[in-house]
Amino acid sequence: MGFETSDDGAIYRINDEIALVLTADIITPPVDDPYVFGQISAANSISDIYAMGGKPLTCLNLVGFPSRDLGPEVLHGIVEGALSKITEAGAVLAGGHTTEDEEPKFGLSVTGVVHPDKYWRNVGALVGDVLILTKPIGSGVLFNANLKGWVSDGAMQACLDTVTTLNKQAAEIVSEFEVHAVTDVTGFGLGGHAFEMAKGSGVRLEIQADAVPVMDEALKMYEKGMSTGVNLANHELIDSSTHFEVSLPAWHQEIFVDPQTSGGLLVAVPESQGEALLKALHNGGVETARRVGAVQSLEEARYLVFQ
Repeated sequence: MGFETSDDGAIYRINDEIALVLTADIITPPVDDPYVFGQISAANSISDIYAMGGKPLTCLNLVGFPSRDLGPEVLHGIVEGALSKITEAGAVLAGGHTTEDEEPKFGLSVTGVVHPDKYWRNVGALVGDVLILTKPIGSGVLFNANLKGWVSDGAMQACLDTVTTLNKQAAEIVSEFEVHAVTDVTGFGLGGHAFEMAKGSGVRLEIQADAVPVMDEALKMYEKGMSTGVNLANHELIDSSTHFEVSLPAWHQEIFVDPQTSGGLLVAVPESQGEALLKALHNGGVETARRVGAVQSLEEARYLVFQ
């Protein structure tokens, strides 16, 4: 595979049974709590391994830290939070590197393994497939609105519970089915990552707008006028190839370009397996998973249609 499909990780074949999955990600703090920041960032970084169908093995810290402004206990808290998620994933923290920076930044370089014939890509969706999304969207606008004190404690805690949840369980369940395409939903938002899947697969993704799970109060924040610094760029990525058949106010449409941190998996499987996969996810504890759409033939370069 090459760069043209923007896959979630790189694959390096070792032999007929083992291939390495390699990825790296780094983010700035969406919250003030160092421990929670470490958890979010680690879950976000490891997610790309799950999105490729792999098992994470080793992680290296990638740290930018303003040591003149923040004490070592803050850095310790970040690493401790990350380590909790690395351990939960069954991987190990093998070291890392810290540089002086004006703003805290943290992430991981992650190495995993996968069978060289069984890794997942973000392309390959086939006409007739159904689309399953495993986590609700809306974390981007909630994190921004929380800076202004607009978000209730309950909604913010629910958001944090979602973004600190690994995609481990979801990926393990999905692996029992016939997977045609998978990506995790992160910075490009649901619309951007769905667009990449559609364009790379040469198909149209039809998404049922009212079926997409949305975090509590996220739509309310957009209705109040909140946004993120990434929404505009995400619009530029998808708007020329996107059509809304359903009538939604402009503020509501923003949720589909809302940038996610540690978002869920968007999975394309045969229609005959859709209900069974959804049931297995719910029974396996991934209760937020929803069927959000279907794959159809491409028409008039409309890769993405919201219905």
